[in-house]
Amino acid sequence: MSIERLDKGRRMSEAVIHGNTVYLAGQVAEGPDVESQTKAVLASIDSLLARAGTDKSRILTATIWLSDIANFAGMNAVWDAWVDQDNPPARATSEGKLAAPKFLVEIIVVAARG
Repeated sequence: MSIERLDKGRRMSEAVIHGNTVYLAGQVAEGPDVESQTKAVLASIDSLLARAGTDKSRILTATIWLSDIANFAGMNAVWDAWVDQDNPPARATSEGKLAAPKFLVEIIVVAARG
């Protein structure tokens, strides 16, 4: 089974496609608050999934990291407006230190395609 990598860099790829499964790297974005960052992250996810031949209705699992769990409601407000209500993925959300203090949210997804 072939492996395809999107936006391959020295350290990582933004997406890896193996068969009918798409694995996205953790997506982060800059912005003044968790809501704007979440919107930008979800737009990146939409774009990468489209390039991989799938979409948010086919997301199997999502892992969400918040730099401060106090931002849970703000992130969820944006997530709830975006997620496919008929096909919500399995999801986990946790608080953790992200790669840089400017990042408030990071989202990792695995999706099916085909």
